[in-house]
Amino acid sequence: MFPSLPSILRSYGVPADVRTLLLLRRAMDKGLIKTLGDIYLVLKSIVVKDASHRGPFTMAYYDYFLQIEIQTGETLDEAITRSITFQKWKEKLLQDHPERSDELSSLINQFLDEVHLTSYDIKQIVDGKEILEKDDPDQLDEGEGNADATRRSLDKAADYTGVDLEEILRRMERVRQQQSYRHSGGSHWLGTGGISPYGHSGAAKGGIRVGGSGGGKMARKVFDNPRYFPVDLDSKLKDDNIDAALASLKGVIEDSTEAKLDVDKTIKDGLKRGGLYLPEMKNIYTEKMQIILLIDNGGYSMDGHIGVVTELFKKMKTRFAHDLKVYYFHNTIYNVVYSDPRRSKPVTVKKLTDHDKNYKVFIIGDAAMAPYELNRNSINHWTLIKDKFRKIAWLNPDSEKYWTHTQTTAFLMQMFDMYPLSPKGIEQAVRNMNRKTNEMY
Repeated sequence: MFPSLPSILRSYGVPADVRTLLLLRRAMDKGLIKTLGDIYLVLKSIVVKDASHRGPFTMAYYDYFLQIEIQTGETLDEAITRSITFQKWKEKLLQDHPERSDELSSLINQFLDEVHLTSYDIKQIVDGKEILEKDDPDQLDEGEGNADATRRSLDKAADYTGVDLEEILRRMERVRQQQSYRHSGGSHWLGTGGISPYGHSGAAKGGIRVGGSGGGKMARKVFDNPRYFPVDLDSKLKDDNIDAALASLKGVIEDSTEAKLDVDKTIKDGLKRGGLYLPEMKNIYTEKMQIILLIDNGGYSMDGHIGVVTELFKKMKTRFAHDLKVYYFHNTIYNVVYSDPRRSKPVTVKKLTDHDKNYKVFIIGDAAMAPYELNRNSINHWTLIKDKFRKIAWLNPDSEKYWTHTQTTAFLMQMFDMYPLSPKGIEQAVRNMNRKTNEMY
C-alpha cells in the first residue's frame, strides 16, 4: 500500500518513513479513511509537524495521488489544467452532463471540492421514497429553517435513487413555486446542508444539485439556472455564495520557489557516473498564505455571521496550504484578543504583533459600539496592529449605507480599508491587498 509515498514526501522536504505507512494503515483499519479528502487530512496530521511543511506536503499530495506536479513559477490552477487527471475528470463530467458550459475556473473549483471531500459522519441512511410520501410539495413557505439559521451537523443521508428523476423534477418545480426564503438543513426545500432531494452541500444520493459546488458526486442532475438558486455577489456572505467568496480569497496566495537537494536523483545519477556524486537540485514551488482572522463575536448583531465566516476560512484551511491564526474580540480591542470563541484564553496585542509583518489581516465586525468603548487605549492598540501589518481589510456585515451613521464605524473606516462582508467585497479587499504587495517590490 503506497510503498513509494515516503520517498515522494521526502523529495518535497517532508519527513516520512515506513512509520508513516503504518500509521496511515492503522487509520484505514479503523475506518477513518474513505475518501481522498480523508487521506489528505489524516496524512497531514501524521507528517506535518512544522508550518514550513504545509505547502510542500500539499504539493506532494497532488503529485502522488493525482499526478499533478506543480512546476516552477506555475500556479495550482495551471498545474491542474494541464494534468491528465483533470482532463479525464472533465471529459467524464461533460459526458454525463453535456448541458454544462462552466468556465474553467468553476470546473477547477468543483474538481478540488471533490478531491478534498471528506466522509460525512453518517449514522443513518433514510429511504428517499418514504420522505417524499410524507412530504407535501405544495406546502407554504413560512420562513422556518432559513439559510441564516444556525448551521446543522449532518448525521444522516437520504437515498433517492429509487425515485424516478422526472418525478423529482416535477416536485422540485412545485416546491420552488411556494418557496420564498433561503433554507438550510431539512428534507423539503431547495436549500443547503440537508437531505432534501434538491439543493447542494447536503447528503442526498440520487437527487438534483441546485446551485453551489459539488458534494459527494451523489446528484443525478445539476441545475445552474439562477431562477432556482441565484447567487448574489453583493449580498451578505451566506451558504449559497460562500464558494464565490472562496474563489476570491484564493487571490491572497503568494507564490514562491526555492531549490532543494534532490537526494534520490543525486544518488541515482551518481551511481550511473561510477561514484561521482554531483548535487542535483529540485525546485520546490510553495503556495504561501499567511492570514490572521480577527472576529468580533461579542454581540447579538454578529451572531448570524460568525458561522458562515468560520466555514469560509475552514474551507480555505482544507483547500489551500497556508497558515491561519484566528482570534476573537468583543466590539473593540484593548490590550488583548482571545484564541478561543469563549474569549477565555487571552493573547496580548504585543504577542499578536510578534507575527510576521507579511500576514494578511481580516477583521470581521460591524464596528458599531458605544462611543466610550472606542477610547484612547483601544485606538492605541488598533494603531499597533495597523503599524505592524500593512495588508489589513475590515469586512463589515452591515449595509454600507449605514456605516457613516455610526460614530465608531466612521472613525474605524478612516483607520482601515473597510469592505462589505460579501463575495464582491472580499474580492475588492483581496485586490487592494495584492496592489499593496506589488507596491512593496
